[in-house]
Amino acid sequence: MIDQSAASEAVEVEDLTAAELLSLLRERRAAEHRAAADQLDLAARWADLHPPESIHSAATFTVPSCEHEEPIAGDGCPLVAEFCIAELGAVLGVSTTAAKRLVGHALELRHRLPRLWAQVHAGQVPPWRARAVAEATIHATPALTVDAAGWVDTQVAAVAGKVGPAQLDRLVAEAITRHHLATPDPTADPEDGHLTIDRRHATVHDEDVHYAGTMRLEAELDIADALDLDRALAHGAETLKALGSNASLDARRAAALGDLARTQTALDLHTSGMRSAPAHDSAVGHGTTGVAGMRGGDGLPVAREVVLHAHFETALTPDGETVFGPTGRLEERQRLLLLDQVRSWCGDSRTKVTVKPVMDLNTDLTAPGYAIPDRIREHVILRDRTCVFPWCTRPARSCDIDHVIAYDHHADADGRPQPGPTATHNLAALCRSHHRLKTHTAWHYRMTSNGIFEWTSPHGHHYRRDHTGTTALDPPDQPDRPTVPRPRRP
Repeated sequence: MIDQSAASEAVEVEDLTAAELLSLLRERRAAEHRAAADQLDLAARWADLHPPESIHSAATFTVPSCEHEEPIAGDGCPLVAEFCIAELGAVLGVSTTAAKRLVGHALELRHRLPRLWAQVHAGQVPPWRARAVAEATIHATPALTVDAAGWVDTQVAAVAGKVGPAQLDRLVAEAITRHHLATPDPTADPEDGHLTIDRRHATVHDEDVHYAGTMRLEAELDIADALDLDRALAHGAETLKALGSNASLDARRAAALGDLARTQTALDLHTSGMRSAPAHDSAVGHGTTGVAGMRGGDGLPVAREVVLHAHFETALTPDGETVFGPTGRLEERQRLLLLDQVRSWCGDSRTKVTVKPVMDLNTDLTAPGYAIPDRIREHVILRDRTCVFPWCTRPARSCDIDHVIAYDHHADADGRPQPGPTATHNLAALCRSHHRLKTHTAWHYRMTSNGIFEWTSPHGHHYRRDHTGTTALDPPDQPDRPTVPRPRRP
C-alpha cells in the first residue's frame, strides 16, 4: 500500500536545499507510481467481484460507425459485467469509457502480461508505461492469442523500465509484428504470410479539433498509392499558387487534399465572385443550428455536406443592431470557435446558412403523449450539451432523450395524473449506454432544477451534474455506505 509517512510529515518546502527538493520530488513520484499500481490492482479486484451473467452482458468497447464491438481485455482475461464499470468510473471521477480502459488494462497485465504486472508492483516499471503496452496488445490486429501476448511480454518486460515512451511504443509494435511474421495466418499462402498484416488505414482524429477549425488526418497507404497522392498534392498546391493563392506550401497541400475529397473546386479561384472552398453550413446566434445540402448560385450541387452547430452570445447595440461575441462554442467535440472562422465559412460559395431564432432555455415546454417533438428535443439538447450521467462527455445531439420520471402509458386510461410528463423539466439527454444503465440497474437520478441533476449510485454515492460538469457530493471520509452482497464468480 501507499507509504503515507512522507505525506504526513510537516515539511517546510521553503527551507529545503536543492538536493532535498530533488529527494522529495523523487519520493513523491515513487508514491504516485505506487498509488497507480494499487489502482490497477483494485480495479482488477473490482472486476473479480462482478462477473457477467452471460457473455452478452459483458463490458465491451463499441467501435464508432459500425456494429462491431471490441473486448476491454484480450483473449484469456475474465469477462466483466457491463454495468459495474460505471460506478468505478464515477468514484474515480472519470468517464465510463476511461474506467473500462483502466479495468481492461489491469486484467490484460495480470492475465496476459504477468512479467510487466510483476514489475509494476515491484516499482520497476511505471504503471502508465505498462498500460501503454496493454493498450497495444489488447487492440492488436490480428488479435493476439494468450501465447502471443506472453511472447510480447517476454520481449518488452526486459526494457520497459529503461526506455522512453516513444521507443517503448516502437518496441511493442516491433514485437507484435515479429510475432505475426513468425506465425502467419495458417489459411494463407505460407510464402505470403507477411501479407496477412495489413497496416493500411486512414484515420481522422476528430478528438483533436483545433479552435481555428482544423483537424488532424493520419494515414498509411500502399507505396504506390502514397506516391500517387504525393504527386497529386504537389500538383494541386502548384495549381492553387498559379491561381493566386498566397498560402504556404503546407496549407496549399492541405487544401489540395480537401479538394480531392469533393468536386474540383479550386478552379473557382479563377472565377470572380465564385470562390468555392469548404462548404460548411454554419449557424450563427446563441442556441442556433445550421442546415446543409443546398445548391449554390452556380446551379451545381454543394461540393460536400457538413452540418456544424455553432453557438455565439449576442448583444444589442443602442441602434438595435445584433452583435456577436468574438468566440463561441462548436457543438461538435465541444470546442472553442472563432467568429472569424464562421465568417470565412459563410463567405464561401454554394453554401446555405440557416440562422434560427434564439431559444430561451429557461422556458418549460410540454407536449401531450410520450413522443418528444423536435422543438422540445432541441431545447433539451441545447440545455444539457452532453449526456447528463456523471463525467460523461458524449454530445447531447447523439444521445437519447430520457423521461427522468418514467412515462406511465396507462395513466390517462385509468384517470390518473401523468407522473412522467413529456416536458423539459422531466427530460434529460442520456447516451445509449447510460440510458440502459439507468433502466436496468439501481442507478437513479432526479432533476433538482432546470438542467441540474443529482445521481445516486447502487452503492449510495451521490453526484451533481450540470452544464459545467460533475461534482461528487459525498464527503471523502464518509464511512457509512449501504452494503451490497458480494457476487460469487461461477
